[in-house]
Amino acid sequence: MNLGLDGKTAVVTGASRGIGLAVVRALTEEKVRVVAGARTLTAELKETGALVVTADLATAQGTAALVGRALAELGGVDVLVNNVGGGDGGEGQTGGFLGFGDEQWLAAYDLNFLSAVRVTRAALPSLVERGGAIVNISSNGARQPSAGPVTYTTAKAALTAFGKALNEEFGPRGVRVNTISPGPVRTSLWEDPAGYGAELARSIGVPHEDLLRLLPEQMGMTTGRFVEPAEVAALVAYLSSPLAGSVAGSDHLIDGGAIKTI
Repeated sequence: MNLGLDGKTAVVTGASRGIGLAVVRALTEEKVRVVAGARTLTAELKETGALVVTADLATAQGTAALVGRALAELGGVDVLVNNVGGGDGGEGQTGGFLGFGDEQWLAAYDLNFLSAVRVTRAALPSLVERGGAIVNISSNGARQPSAGPVTYTTAKAALTAFGKALNEEFGPRGVRVNTISPGPVRTSLWEDPAGYGAELARSIGVPHEDLLRLLPEQMGMTTGRFVEPAEVAALVAYLSSPLAGSVAGSDHLIDGGAIKTI
């Protein structure tokens, strides 16, 4: 299907792997010119042909460098994908609320919420000028904050609310803002031996491979499997396109049916 994105420009954050890398691939396949923000340049990201800006997007300096370079290289931004996130992996993430100090709270919000605020603020003048689209990558944990590290899930809840508020303000000025809330996605967060999945397995006393095998069923995913990054990326591409011209201010679950409420 031709999404009508040929010749458009996009900024994608958190692009080195997982969902971000899949989004860059999906957009470049649609002939979008992409500036990809990442802390590190991976071989896979380089192969996409996107222009990569290496920056720490948890900092104001990093976000300014990314958007400044994108505006200079692309001449303007049609699509912004706020995907950067994390901080919910590895040791110290499964002990509950009392296990997190101020430093961890601030780090989680800087990466998962304030990075999107800063990048959006810098890109919005161009998005308004071009009648662009913003897609924020949140989490189904935003609707069920007890399902993961509280620092992460509440930061994602803030991101979901941010998308709704932003659409109310800038929708009448021609900018569509939508959110995607994935459930467990087959990424290093779950599969890496040093990631959140492995730490969660250790905390409940089961082998890591057993956790990965049983998790979809335990979380009520009627599909019986993890979400693939390419599935999320396909939805990003659609929401970025003119075909989704009347889709605005919405939050799209892509979690295999894990969330049961209406």
